[in-house]
Amino acid sequence: MMASATCTHLDMVRPVEPSAQGCEDCLRIGDTWVHLRECLTCGHVGCCDDSRNRHATAHWHADDHPLIRSFEPGENWAWCYVDEVVMEVRG
Repeated sequence: MMASATCTHLDMVRPVEPSAQGCEDCLRIGDTWVHLRECLTCGHVGCCDDSRNRHATAHWHADDHPLIRSFEPGENWAWCYVDEVVMEVRG
Protein backbone atom coordinates (compact mmCIF):
# COMPACT_ATOMS: atom_id res chain seq x y z
CA MET A 1 0.00 0.00 0.00
CA MET A 2 1.32 3.43 -0.87
CA ALA A 3 0.22 6.55 1.04
CA SER A 4 -0.14 9.86 -0.78
CA ALA A 5 0.00 11.64 2.57
CA THR A 6 0.71 10.38 6.06
CA CYS A 7 -1.37 7.59 7.60
CA THR A 8 -0.30 6.59 11.08
CA HIS A 9 -2.37 3.38 11.16
CA LEU A 10 -0.68 1.19 8.53
CA ASP A 11 0.43 -1.15 11.33
CA MET A 12 -3.25 -2.17 11.66
CA VAL A 13 -3.36 -3.68 8.14
CA ARG A 14 -3.70 -7.47 8.30
CA PRO A 15 -4.08 -10.19 5.67
CA VAL A 16 -7.88 -10.51 5.54
CA GLU A 17 -10.59 -12.49 3.81
CA PRO A 18 -13.80 -10.61 2.94
CA SER A 19 -16.62 -11.35 5.39
CA ALA A 20 -19.19 -11.44 2.55
CA GLN A 21 -19.55 -10.64 -1.15
CA GLY A 22 -21.94 -7.80 -0.26
CA CYS A 23 -22.48 -5.58 2.77
CA GLU A 24 -22.82 -8.21 5.48
CA ASP A 25 -25.02 -5.96 7.62
CA CYS A 26 -27.36 -5.00 4.76
CA LEU A 27 -27.61 -8.64 3.74
CA ARG A 28 -28.62 -9.50 7.31
CA ILE A 29 -31.44 -6.91 7.35
CA GLY A 30 -32.48 -7.29 3.72
CA ASP A 31 -31.37 -3.84 2.58
CA THR A 32 -29.31 -2.62 -0.37
CA TRP A 33 -26.12 -0.58 -0.81
CA VAL A 34 -24.42 1.72 -3.32
CA HIS A 35 -20.73 0.71 -3.01
CA LEU A 36 -18.78 -1.69 -0.83
CA ARG A 37 -15.77 -1.20 1.45
CA GLU A 38 -13.60 -3.83 3.14
CA CYS A 39 -11.93 -3.34 6.53
CA LEU A 40 -8.17 -3.89 6.22
CA THR A 41 -7.93 -5.08 9.83
CA CYS A 42 -10.63 -7.78 9.96
CA GLY A 43 -12.19 -8.14 6.48
CA HIS A 44 -15.66 -6.80 7.40
CA VAL A 45 -17.45 -5.80 4.19
CA GLY A 46 -19.73 -2.81 4.70
CA CYS A 47 -21.56 -0.26 2.59
CA CYS A 48 -20.19 3.20 1.78
CA ASP A 49 -21.37 6.55 3.12
CA ASP A 50 -23.49 7.09 -0.02
CA SER A 51 -25.53 4.07 1.08
CA ARG A 52 -28.48 4.52 3.44
CA ASN A 53 -26.95 2.54 6.32
CA ARG A 54 -23.25 3.54 6.12
CA HIS A 55 -22.15 0.24 7.62
CA ALA A 56 -18.42 0.64 6.81
CA THR A 57 -18.24 3.85 8.87
CA ALA A 58 -20.39 2.27 11.59
CA HIS A 59 -17.88 -0.60 11.74
CA TRP A 60 -15.04 1.88 12.25
CA HIS A 61 -16.90 3.58 15.12
CA ALA A 62 -17.84 0.25 16.73
CA ASP A 63 -14.54 -1.62 16.35
CA ASP A 64 -11.95 1.16 15.96
CA HIS A 65 -10.62 -0.28 12.70
CA PRO A 66 -9.71 2.91 10.77
CA LEU A 67 -8.54 1.51 7.41
CA ILE A 68 -10.81 0.42 4.57
CA ARG A 69 -10.31 -0.30 0.91
CA SER A 70 -12.75 -0.15 -1.94
CA PHE A 71 -14.36 -3.54 -2.52
CA GLU A 72 -15.47 -2.49 -6.00
CA PRO A 73 -13.99 -4.24 -9.07
CA GLY A 74 -11.18 -2.25 -10.70
CA GLU A 75 -10.75 0.24 -7.84
CA ASN A 76 -7.40 0.28 -6.03
CA TRP A 77 -7.67 2.81 -3.23
CA ALA A 78 -7.85 2.73 0.55
CA TRP A 79 -8.96 5.29 3.13
CA CYS A 80 -7.93 6.05 6.71
CA TYR A 81 -10.89 7.48 8.64
CA VAL A 82 -8.68 8.91 11.40
CA ASP A 83 -6.00 10.60 9.31
CA GLU A 84 -8.40 11.31 6.39
CA VAL A 85 -5.87 10.04 3.88
CA VAL A 86 -6.52 8.31 0.55
CA MET A 87 -3.93 5.69 -0.40
CA GLU A 88 -3.24 3.69 -3.51
CA VAL A 89 -3.38 -0.07 -3.01
CA ARG A 90 -0.86 -2.07 -4.98
CA GLY A 91 -0.81 -5.80 -5.50
